[in-house]
Amino acid sequence: MFTLTMDMVRTTGFAIIVLLIGMFVRKRVRFFTKYCIPAPVIGGLIFSICSTILRSANIIQFDFDTTLQSFFQNMYFCTIGFAASFKMLKTGGAKVVKFLLIAAVFAFLQDVLAVGLSNTVGIEPLLALMTASPALTGGMGTSAAVAPSVEALGYSAATTVAVTSATFGILCGSIMGGPVATRLIEKHDLFTKFQARDTSKDVDVDLSILEDKKKILSSKTICTGTFIILLCMGIGSYVTSAINDAVGQFVDGVSFPAYLGAMLIACIFRNVTDNMSAFELPKEEMDALGDAARNVFLGIALMSLQLWELVNLAVPMLILLLLQVVLAFIFANFICFPLMGKDYDAAMISCGLIGFGMGSTSNAIANMDAVSAKYAYSKTPYFVVPIVGALFIDFINIFIIFGFIGFLQ
Repeated sequence: MFTLTMDMVRTTGFAIIVLLIGMFVRKRVRFFTKYCIPAPVIGGLIFSICSTILRSANIIQFDFDTTLQSFFQNMYFCTIGFAASFKMLKTGGAKVVKFLLIAAVFAFLQDVLAVGLSNTVGIEPLLALMTASPALTGGMGTSAAVAPSVEALGYSAATTVAVTSATFGILCGSIMGGPVATRLIEKHDLFTKFQARDTSKDVDVDLSILEDKKKILSSKTICTGTFIILLCMGIGSYVTSAINDAVGQFVDGVSFPAYLGAMLIACIFRNVTDNMSAFELPKEEMDALGDAARNVFLGIALMSLQLWELVNLAVPMLILLLLQVVLAFIFANFICFPLMGKDYDAAMISCGLIGFGMGSTSNAIANMDAVSAKYAYSKTPYFVVPIVGALFIDFINIFIIFGFIGFLQ
């Protein structure tokens, strides 16, 4: 069998081709746009399936140098750190803080469920963890980023399990959200109460802080954003080493990924500059750089999937993922909904929780859009859910995940 070997530059170039194929297919197949399946996932899975078939037929196998995957991965998670603005969290008020705590508990319970039942279904606990919050609350980006740390511990199927679970979660999160909200609204007659409510008591929220503001980009601001990200990545690598050394004195074998330090430094940088009138971060440029980095690193990760490793794991994975669906239904209906106020907004927020708790913030918004189209628009859910789902939960989830990894080693 012929082996096609690519160095890191060729691998990255090939990942772009895979990404472009995914973008092309996504535009032409309604299923992918309806369920918010990212282009790198589509292109990567198409190539992985083709690669698996070619390998099984003893025709050709691919050997990729994924060195640059780590670089773009670190860049992406660094930009997540810049999104963790405590000033914005404070602006969101008590409802945002409450929902963030609820979402964090949900992520924790996802991991408890998977790890707790791992031996029952016949799968290693660390592989079971890849079917939980790394793939579901974390989504495609977190799952592909966390899995290499588990692979380094001797579980070669971690990335394949994580990415496959994330894809399953995206589909289920899209399908479940609307029906759950509809059930709650109809059961408790929330739409009628929503129409009859006293709007003078509504909390005024400023959605402008979540808007994608159009601006003319300049080479200066793009360079500034790039330099700040790279600086935080560089300093962050020392922070990660220091954390690993400190934690290693108490727990053997713990190794946090390089992007953890970059996220922490970026978070500090963001919150310091939020209180400086003389300097403003080029947030739009940095977000764009983060999106580009995410697409590249996901493209490399997904086209490198070894789908044949799922043969013996398919049944245990499916059992755990179906149980995660049950957990999401129970948690949204009986924990999130009551705690968020048992009203129309609470039903919408519970619908959003299922969206990003099983897939991505895009799924959460799509779920709420569907419910709004059927009943009515309400501003509060569109403020609360994106702040938590897009800006804060990934940051918290990383610490939950590596807490479990450290415990399970």
